Amino acid sequence: MKRIYCAASLVSLLFAGLASAAETINAAGASFPAPIYQKWFEEYKAKTGVAINYQGNGSSAGIKLLTDGTVDFAASDVPMTDDQIKAVKIKPLHFPTVLGAVVLTYNIPGVTADVQLSGPTIADIYLGAITKWNDPRIAADNKGIKLPATDIVVVHRSDGSGTTGIFTDYLAKVSPAWEKKVGRGNSVQWPTGLGGAQNAGVAGLVKQTPGSIGYVELIYAVQNKMGYASVKNAAGKFVKPSFEGVTAAAAGMKEMPEDFRVSIANGPGDKTYPISSFTWMLIPSQISDPAKKKAITGFLTWMLTEGQKDAQALSYAPLPPAVVAKEKKQIALIK
Repeated sequence: MKRIYCAASLVSLLFAGLASAAETINAAGASFPAPIYQKWFEEYKAKTGVAINYQGNGSSAGIKLLTDGTVDFAASDVPMTDDQIKAVKIKPLHFPTVLGAVVLTYNIPGVTADVQLSGPTIADIYLGAITKWNDPRIAADNKGIKLPATDIVVVHRSDGSGTTGIFTDYLAKVSPAWEKKVGRGNSVQWPTGLGGAQNAGVAGLVKQTPGSIGYVELIYAVQNKMGYASVKNAAGKFVKPSFEGVTAAAAGMKEMPEDFRVSIANGPGDKTYPISSFTWMLIPSQISDPAKKKAITGFLTWMLTEGQKDAQALSYAPLPPAVVAKEKKQIALIK
């Protein structure tokens, strides 16, 4: 009887170990939402015991790992293209998680006032056509601010990045010259500047380089106590990046597509911050491991309800209720 009991105990322990292993989820991708994702994953583990290990190594890296089948799901700040979706063995579903702002953070010696920038001016800075902080086009948007004749040091991402995808999508919408010469994408041929890895790397370079300007997700500028520009929107208003400005950008969206792949850059509205975007989790439409499927779908349901309450404190905007309702229905498509 002891042997039977021991055997039964071993089988029980084996299944318990397998269940535990199945509830460890590996994911990778966008650094743009990494601060809120890490908070969510910690909270969800404390609540359920499900461990989600997330590496914020950039949207392009996340999509590649998903395509290679080495992660359970990925994250991106730009929707996957049709060709990218076709390259994945199991079709991924796009789940918007929060909205955020890409901001222009700067380090201008002697300037403490808030700087204002228009879209074409930002594009010309990144094209290398504007090279001094006291250029007349920058000065025209900043009357009353004494700008120095300091060289502008452009800082951009060195890795494939959804933040870059959002930023270049915006620049292509506001500058025909940018669209023609550079275009949009997670990786582009930069005309000028220094490269930094991930949002943290760009923020670090700007902070230590006088005269520099770089683009990062809002939370990285806030956490590093760095100045960031107000940007002129499609209505002609200069808007400071904020929860309200991002929420207004989402409100200006006509309708969320069925597959959730949408750009809201340079949207309408007086209060809209123009470099705003959804960010997405890319979840396989079929998950063969029942425990992993339960863990991932359970997290998605929690993220769309309880998790949204964490957004504003970390400088993101929660999803509009209509988008949440639509996503809840999509969870049922995961087989």
